Amino acid sequence: MPRKPLLGLLLPSTRAFMKEARRLTDFSLLDRLHGFVYLHWLYQYIGLGTKNPTLARILKPLNRFITHKTEDDNKAKIAPGYHGKVMPLEAASQLVSVQEDIEIRDLEHIVPYKKARDIVLKNPDHIIALECPCRSSQSEPCLPLDVCLVVGEPFATMVLEHHPDRTRKITSSEAQGILQAEQERGHVSHAYFKDAMLGRFYAICNCCACCCKAMQIHRGGDPMICSSGYIAVIDEDMCISCGNCEDVCQFDAITMSDYAEVDFEACMGCGVCVAHCDGDAAKLELDPAKGEPLIIQELMAELELKKA
Repeated sequence: MPRKPLLGLLLPSTRAFMKEARRLTDFSLLDRLHGFVYLHWLYQYIGLGTKNPTLARILKPLNRFITHKTEDDNKAKIAPGYHGKVMPLEAASQLVSVQEDIEIRDLEHIVPYKKARDIVLKNPDHIIALECPCRSSQSEPCLPLDVCLVVGEPFATMVLEHHPDRTRKITSSEAQGILQAEQERGHVSHAYFKDAMLGRFYAICNCCACCCKAMQIHRGGDPMICSSGYIAVIDEDMCISCGNCEDVCQFDAITMSDYAEVDFEACMGCGVCVAHCDGDAAKLELDPAKGEPLIIQELMAELELKKA
């Protein structure tokens, strides 16, 4: 494979990323460098301390650029600038079906973090299937690997050019097929936002608690994933105690007694249990306490009304 020029700095996609980043008044040179490091060394970045301990030691002094500290906590926190929004299948499918450029900012009511909460889709039909960095860092990962979706520019082309051996271009229909297949495997879809990715949405992760670093970090107390805005509700009369929902729940929010019982605090509203319920006893219900769902078609409709 040909060597990437100057570690990829001269690739057209890198120049496009830097050009767009320079338009952001609050995006510094260090922020641009962070974005380049993240996308160019994506697998090492995600697998710090597990896949590439040498790189972890080298990057440790740069910790403040890849993690954040809260005002009341001296421990490094990832969530403020790098986080996911749980997406039921229908919502995730909508996000890979957008056919026009859109710009929707300041979505704190949906993505409740201080940074990285915008949806700015340029060329949203440019979708890349990427080998999951989390799964790739495992010695015995869940399969298949190519289930992460990078959506829109400048991210899609940059990932494709920097990782040609681990990516492939796909259509919206193929992306929807990946989402559907991952739900059938019992895996959860998250829309990801990152400060270094121009402060906005850039990818959909489809993963499982045994492989997903974000889900593991979330379980460790750093709220890197926010709820879909729904909770799973079980109809006790319809529950046949098949146990499927307990088996597939990636958040350990369901336990079986005479019927399935949901821990509403732990439930993230992914909808996987609903898809696997043999008795049609499970459904998703909106829960205002969990925030608002990310339904891109509704957001686009609201944007059009504002323009009218």
